[in-house]
Amino acid sequence: MGTVLLAAPRGYCAGVERAVDAVERALEQHGGPVYVRKQIVHNLHVVRGLEDKGAVFVDELDEVPEGAVVVLSAHGSSPTVHSDAERRELSLIDATCPLVTKVHLEARRFADDDRTILLIGHAGHEEVEGTSGQAPERTILVQSVDEARTVEVPNPDQLSYLTQTTLSVDETSQIVEVLRSRFPAIQSPPREDICYATQNRQDAVKEVARLADVVLVIGSKNSSNSNRLAEVSRERGTPAYLVDDASEVDPAWLDGTEVVGLTSGASAPEWLVTDMIEWLAARGFDRVEQALITLERVRFALPPGVRATTVR
Repeated sequence: MGTVLLAAPRGYCAGVERAVDAVERALEQHGGPVYVRKQIVHNLHVVRGLEDKGAVFVDELDEVPEGAVVVLSAHGSSPTVHSDAERRELSLIDATCPLVTKVHLEARRFADDDRTILLIGHAGHEEVEGTSGQAPERTILVQSVDEARTVEVPNPDQLSYLTQTTLSVDETSQIVEVLRSRFPAIQSPPREDICYATQNRQDAVKEVARLADVVLVIGSKNSSNSNRLAEVSRERGTPAYLVDDASEVDPAWLDGTEVVGLTSGASAPEWLVTDMIEWLAARGFDRVEQALITLERVRFALPPGVRATTVR
């Protein structure tokens, strides 16, 4: 008999829940199609489920008919996206996570102070594109400790840093340490940008990795925070695999194991975890225990345009 050790917290964060609810409310209020710029959250099953209800996902706003209802993804968008929406008279619902919006406001404030912004994050990620877009001429992307050691800046005395909200807490600390040693005058954000949910899920998976023989992370390949969870486990010497659902698990990964750690990224719905527990139970891992690090009570109000007097 084997054990499944469940990480807690796991799964949906407040920003993801708000964004998915925003699309569902828009569909209830307007009927389909409701257009969504980029994936509302980085999860294959969530996107497919919303498509089945009438959501249409597009890469850019020029794919949307004039006057249509459009939801902007949780990862945030640059000011040019908002101006494009206004120009095309789109009915805009901005589902950007409030914690990402906080980073956007910090970027604008630093830029207004004539500071260069070193943005710690991953190139091509929608959140990084949205944050860079707040002050593109003043933002330099730093993706690794190596880049932190070599990045050149115009004026070391007028320098700040910001971070993507879904990074590895430990790796980001190393990057910041290098930047501080090279640029002692660098200014940090008022509060750290890595969000509470990213921090909590990484802390929980550290505990699970300590006790498990292998860790399964439920999340999509393009989900930054899900990838980081697998990395955190591997860094502690415990093999970890990122899968969209139970169908992607190779049973050979479980050979010789007694404890399977299980967690899910911040954009993965809990039903995927339930399905995985059933799949594991059928293979002899029929005892479930939980590694609880903290309880999350964060909730965000729905964005303007889909707020209602009744809350589900």
